[in-house]
Amino acid sequence: MNTDAKSTALPSSDGIGYFLVDVAAQKVRVIDLHEVVVWQTDVSTSRHGLGEEEGSNRTPRGWFHVAEKIGNGQPLGAIFQSRAPTGEIWTPEAPLTGDDLILTRILWLAGDEASNANTQKRYVYFHGTNHESRIGTADSHGCIRLRNADMLTLFDYAQVGTRVKIA
Repeated sequence: MNTDAKSTALPSSDGIGYFLVDVAAQKVRVIDLHEVVVWQTDVSTSRHGLGEEEGSNRTPRGWFHVAEKIGNGQPLGAIFQSRAPTGEIWTPEAPLTGDDLILTRILWLAGDEASNANTQKRYVYFHGTNHESRIGTADSHGCIRLRNADMLTLFDYAQVGTRVKIA
């Protein structure tokens, strides 16, 4: 696999093979149909490690697909609650709280293997975060957090059905 990330304009999302979440590196990579990395960025996976158990707050492993894309057209920093925009906007100047806000966009994952079939019921997403300074470290409650601007980019690459590998 070619790991040279390109920083050119976004290609058509229908040329994307899959997203690869590299937990050890705390990165997500967008891989095209030729196994070339076309974009990558830092992420934050679970501070509790990897696992598929309900209630574990761990990031699940294996193959998944994007089941739903939520938030198209919402502003950067839009706050979501139960996958619906609240109408509030988070900004980097806001005081940092202990709250783990779901911001900007949501890519809701569904598991494709028997071991991770409960992923959608566990509400595991890619989403923007109010803890941008912690991106690059394992700090989430099971989801895959991205900086908000990066979440916009990943959302644009995604389609419902885009395959995702978490390893």
